Amino acid sequence: QLQLVESGGGSVQVGWSLTLSCAASRYPIRRFSMAWFRQAPGKEREGVTCISSGGGTTYVDSVKGRFTISRDIANKTLYLQMDGLKPEDTALYYCAAQGRSRCSLARLDFNYWGQGTQVTVSS
Repeated sequence: QLQLVESGGGSVQVGWSLTLSCAASRYPIRRFSMAWFRQAPGKEREGVTCISSGGGTTYVDSVKGRFTISRDIANKTLYLQMDGLKPEDTALYYCAAQGRSRCSLARLDFNYWGQGTQVTVSS
């Protein structure tokens, strides 16, 4: 069973940056495609960005040019660099993984989830 643990969330002001980390255990992450999702209060969980097992990436339009997904295969860690943060980025951020190789932002494609880390952006 792949286990995922997020860290790095916090409270920041508009325009600041944060880097989220997702540490995976038990299996090499290169076997999985992985993604970052977020859920704001009262809203559905949405896919933000994903990385395929081969390293290809996809971003939702609202974060393009501001967020960057990356991974350290040796250390089994997924990252989300978030720059130019906005109040609408406030959410609980989740790391997710699936056994298929392709990148996906569909929640139902993922069967491994972390517990989430809170990001709050204030103006």
